[in-house]
Amino acid sequence: MTDGGPVRRFRALPLRSRLALLTATAVAVAVAAVSVAAWLLVRAQLSDEFDASLRNVKVDDRYVRILFTACASGGQAAVPPAPGSYTVQIVMAGGATCTAPGASPIPSQPGDLAVARGQQDEALHTTKARDGVAMRVHTYATDDQGIYAVSVARPLTEIENSMSTLFWVLLLVSGLGVVGAGAAGLWVARTGLKPVDRLTGAVEHVARTEDLTVRIPADGDDEIARLSRSFNAMTAALASSRDRQAQLIADAGHELRTPLTSLRTNIELLARSDETGRAIPAEDRRALMASVKAQMKELAALIGDLQELARPDAPAPGRLEVVGLHDVLGTALGRARLRGPELTFTQDVRPWYVRAEPAALERALVNVLDNAVKFSPPGGAVEVALVDGLLTVRDHGPGIPADELPYVFERFWRSPSARALPGSGLGLSIVARTVRQAGGEVALRPLPAAEGGGTRAEIRLPGAPTPPPGSPGSPGSVVPQR
Repeated sequence: MTDGGPVRRFRALPLRSRLALLTATAVAVAVAAVSVAAWLLVRAQLSDEFDASLRNVKVDDRYVRILFTACASGGQAAVPPAPGSYTVQIVMAGGATCTAPGASPIPSQPGDLAVARGQQDEALHTTKARDGVAMRVHTYATDDQGIYAVSVARPLTEIENSMSTLFWVLLLVSGLGVVGAGAAGLWVARTGLKPVDRLTGAVEHVARTEDLTVRIPADGDDEIARLSRSFNAMTAALASSRDRQAQLIADAGHELRTPLTSLRTNIELLARSDETGRAIPAEDRRALMASVKAQMKELAALIGDLQELARPDAPAPGRLEVVGLHDVLGTALGRARLRGPELTFTQDVRPWYVRAEPAALERALVNVLDNAVKFSPPGGAVEVALVDGLLTVRDHGPGIPADELPYVFERFWRSPSARALPGSGLGLSIVARTVRQAGGEVALRPLPAAEGGGTRAEIRLPGAPTPPPGSPGSPGSVVPQR
């Protein structure tokens, strides 16, 4: 088993080095393949032309007879050298050979003997002469077929020299190509990775300074531009999130300071009374204790609202379930009546089933009804209706000015007219968030004086007038016994 060392070392290289190395390797493989193919193709072409030239050589018959006569008589002194740059040899049917003067004898092959005996017309083969030189031999039949044949041979050094020269030329060109490809790959890698270098520098700057205002120019529609835009969007979102977090902390601190200051003042009065022995009148003491309880209740409600807002915006898997909006609304109405016993509640509630988190949905509905109770005049009426998935809660209070409508669902925002009333400014934020998680919409609409004034809260949640099969409350469903 290998330890993968080369792979690890390759992965440890910088990205531009890897790109340059991969480019050079790809070019080297391509150049090598082309060079080998060219070398083989040229060799095959030269071999074919070499064989064709051998086949086209026909030694003069008079010279052949002279050479044959000299061989038969056992003397070659009077035989002139063979014409051209060829080796001419007589191959006897019995296997003996007679080579022209000045040439190294070439051993006969079975094909040569077959031609000499008249068994075939020609033979073409490669062999070595007695002096060790590789020869390409063409043997053809003569008019004296059955007695002897003529072999014409040429040394293969002619082809080998050309192929050797071609080999070194291709090797040189391949080397230059690989070196050039490596340099070009490195240049391309550096040029192509400049946007990545800018992105890396921006990320390192953000990590070092926590400066989320950095933006990278993103021109074009390629992958680098998309990555730059994604980075810009991410830093913008992080900056916005950090600003919201800072604002939330500042607002929470401001909201907590008022009840804590009042609570501390009341507790100090009670403690000073015990320390000095000066009793506080019973009625004043009861008022102080009632104020302490109210402030503690206000702090508890504010902390609960903050915990609710600190939860993730997306609901956790499995927390949503099918619930009857009309049932949750009935429970919230019961709590609202306790908080506004002097008010009149009218309702037109019809069945509607939604998919939501029951506890969060009930808290949202309680907040909407509490808002209506808070702004209703003494002896006023709160009108509640749930028809076809649209829940409306109307009060007959002072209403909301048009210029304040865009801010009613923001955290800690409170209307100037409501600053004197109890509350943290988080209730409607929780309502908006819960409704969005359930896939619905929420809005507050001021009503004109001609229609009696006041404000109408509208919540629309997707659902159905009957529960889906198998859910609690649907026909045929089994309700577990407790």
